[in-house]
Amino acid sequence: MSNEENRFSARAARYARVGSNVGSVAARFAGQRFLGLEFDRSKAAQDLAAALGGLKGPIMKVAQLLSTIPEALPKEYARELAQLQSQAPPMGPGFVRRRMVAELGPEWRDRFKDFSTEAAASASLGQVHRSVAADGRDLAVKLQYPDMQSAVEADLNQLWVIFQLHARMDPGIDTKEIYQEISLRLREELDYELEACHIALYDLIFRDDAAIRVPEVVPELSTKRLLSMTWLEGRPLLEFKEHALEDRNTIARAMFRAWWYPFSHFGAIHGDPHLGNYTIFPSSEADAKPGGVNLLDYGCIRTFPISFISGVIDLYTGLQRNDRDLIVHAYERWGFRGLNDELIEALTIWARFIYGPLLDDRERTIAEDTAPGEYGRKEAFTVSKMLKEKGPVTVPREFVFMDRAAIGLGGVFLHLGAKLNWYELFNETIQDFDPAVVEARQAEAFKTAGVPLPAKTRVQNESTPVPK
Repeated sequence: MSNEENRFSARAARYARVGSNVGSVAARFAGQRFLGLEFDRSKAAQDLAAALGGLKGPIMKVAQLLSTIPEALPKEYARELAQLQSQAPPMGPGFVRRRMVAELGPEWRDRFKDFSTEAAASASLGQVHRSVAADGRDLAVKLQYPDMQSAVEADLNQLWVIFQLHARMDPGIDTKEIYQEISLRLREELDYELEACHIALYDLIFRDDAAIRVPEVVPELSTKRLLSMTWLEGRPLLEFKEHALEDRNTIARAMFRAWWYPFSHFGAIHGDPHLGNYTIFPSSEADAKPGGVNLLDYGCIRTFPISFISGVIDLYTGLQRNDRDLIVHAYERWGFRGLNDELIEALTIWARFIYGPLLDDRERTIAEDTAPGEYGRKEAFTVSKMLKEKGPVTVPREFVFMDRAAIGLGGVFLHLGAKLNWYELFNETIQDFDPAVVEARQAEAFKTAGVPLPAKTRVQNESTPVPK
């Protein structure tokens, strides 16, 4: 391991800061339970959100993710954590220079024609700098914050404390699989070499698609914690909220394809579809109308075995036909365990919500009379109540980011106010689906891009131990 990965002092400091915040809530719950007092969950949720809000980093990313998964956390916690911002304060120029020396050596500036030490954007694990390559190309240089390995490991251990607390309060879902999935994905996000392979995969998928643009990686200016890629010029998505419906539909149509086409044809999704991960490029230099979508971030790409894709399509078909046997077959194919009639009913309420727009053969918004921030919340709490009463149920880990991403994508469509026939778009995407053809296509594309093939669920379940 590198010095940074093994810095005990950095990890101990992070444990102390996160642990005191999470631990105080857990201790209060244990004490009040011991004394037979009622635990004020709303107050505890506010205290936890306030404490975590000052930390930034990976725990913020995790908190926002968990707020979208039914019954992953108590509803009071989900509402508070959903409001947290994952935007981290950027590193200053001095930090940036030291980090660049660590990644590219003392003469790093000689490898760029120009490099701005002021961050163009910052997020939970790193920040982006504009620069110009020696050959004149405009670049986006993504630089990981120092000690992120330590921060991630510390935060994951405290996440397990939160899950254990929840298990004692509202045991609706066995959260072990959720924990293992989040752990794997967060550790992957630290690996910029893997992210470069994900970019190569998406470039292969969308190379001939005029509505979707993918950056080009610059390998000689990239390392495991530094990723240099071509800059994609575009405008923030929300600038188009007041544009004509035709323009907003153009953007939504491109985003729908950018998410569903890689899944149905290659077994990959963008697991973090929030507004900051896209910009919109114009249809031409002389026309301000949107031409398509720039895909900017590839740290959270989730890949799936073909059996999971088949399960998604089986569930869609089962809901279409009201075929309960096929619906249950899809759940079992995904690996749901501990199912009974009541749990199947709860899962199907959630499934009908997620699939609803795709089953409705007409032009419509993604959800009627719903604010983007409230998308899925009412349905999630209805399901959570049923799971708490009839559970627990074990959620297969592949389901976690698939579910979260679908909610995030729906929120983007609501921001746009797009009105499309989602049924037609989805059925065009899955038309002529053949598992054997997709499996061969996935194997070839992943090998070319250097992306590992998704492991079987059973193997994954054994790969990430939970804290003792």
